[in-house]
Amino acid sequence: MIKKWLVIFCLLLGAYIAPGQAQVLDRIVAVVEEDVILERELNNEVAAITNKLSSSNVAMPPEFVLRKQVLERMVVDKLQRQLAAKSGVQVSDEMLSASVADIASRNGLSVESFRNELAKQGMEYKAFEDNLRNEIIINQLRGREIGSRVKVTDAEVLHYMETQSKAGQSNSQYHLGHILIAVSEAASATAIQKAKDKADQVIADLRGGKDFKQVAVSVSDDDNALKGGDLGWRSIGQIPSLFTEVVTTMNQGDVSEAIRSPSGFHIIKMLETEGAGQHIVTKTKVRHILIKTNELVDDAEAQKRLVALRERINDGDDFANLARAHSDDKGSAINGGSLDWVGPGALVPPFEEAMNKLAINEISQPVQTQFGWHMIQVLGRENQDNSEQFKKDKIRDEIRKRKIEEETELWLRRLRDEAFVEIDLDRL
Repeated sequence: MIKKWLVIFCLLLGAYIAPGQAQVLDRIVAVVEEDVILERELNNEVAAITNKLSSSNVAMPPEFVLRKQVLERMVVDKLQRQLAAKSGVQVSDEMLSASVADIASRNGLSVESFRNELAKQGMEYKAFEDNLRNEIIINQLRGREIGSRVKVTDAEVLHYMETQSKAGQSNSQYHLGHILIAVSEAASATAIQKAKDKADQVIADLRGGKDFKQVAVSVSDDDNALKGGDLGWRSIGQIPSLFTEVVTTMNQGDVSEAIRSPSGFHIIKMLETEGAGQHIVTKTKVRHILIKTNELVDDAEAQKRLVALRERINDGDDFANLARAHSDDKGSAINGGSLDWVGPGALVPPFEEAMNKLAINEISQPVQTQFGWHMIQVLGRENQDNSEQFKKDKIRDEIRKRKIEEETELWLRRLRDEAFVEIDLDRL
């Protein structure tokens, strides 16, 4: 407690007293528990957000409003990082490097080229790494605090499908905008009414023609505020249950009435709508022979054995008989190495990539996966309408995402309300 009040004292002085010394390092704009946010940090973040909004052609709100929004996000971000540190959540250098490599690969670049591209955009690589590490830490924290508690049952999936079918909404997709006027859980009746009045005024402004993104950036307390309140494209299952009844009655361009929740008052705008079609997948009938590596069988020996088996098959031996006699995958060996019909994503990537390159009846060269070395043969391919199973899987994923989103909103609001935060409005 002494340390916390010392930081507050420094806030009033515009100075930060580091342990063992007393000197003015930077002005403090906020105290977050026993940590601080410096004016320099706020300025840097505001500059970054300003560039993003400008590139997205979002009209800029007044500077004070933008700085307040950015600072609030920084406060919540810092609270999450503090909790992550207390909970022992860490990101190793190896995990960080792997994430950077994955991002570079998804952009069609090597890590070195990716670093050069960041430099061209004026971003220091160290700053990018720090931001990425922070994002991974927060995602892991949320997974631990929220994701592990969220379950979706088969009954929920079936109930949703029945409800969706009756409402004729099975193919609908919605592009939504969202604004939240927050209310704390312990708010007085006066505070709640004040928030409701503010929400009603926002609705009137939007219906009067004000730009939604600009208004969201200026007034929304939601995590998506600095993205212009854009929730992206969603099916009914991905929309928070609180909004579903309202959304299904809205037309493109409509702005909802204020929707009350424990977090405050929500405002939804229907930006766009569209339908969806069939989901066709290519299924492959495949079999394989697996040779596992161990103390007696190294990679070279495993490959040698498979090459020998491949030659025997080419000379007329039966693949299924050799699989029964030699494959270390006992589950498929009893069926002649057959994995039956498999769809995309059913097998590990190296196996699937090799399988997809094979012609019908072609036998692969040895292929390595984490399970060992494989010889693969494709027996058939066909396109199948996987719409029903795809729909079930998608609905399960959507319900889970919706639950996580609802839990996250409440969790963040509670984390913020229960924390000690002191903001120096004069520094904004």
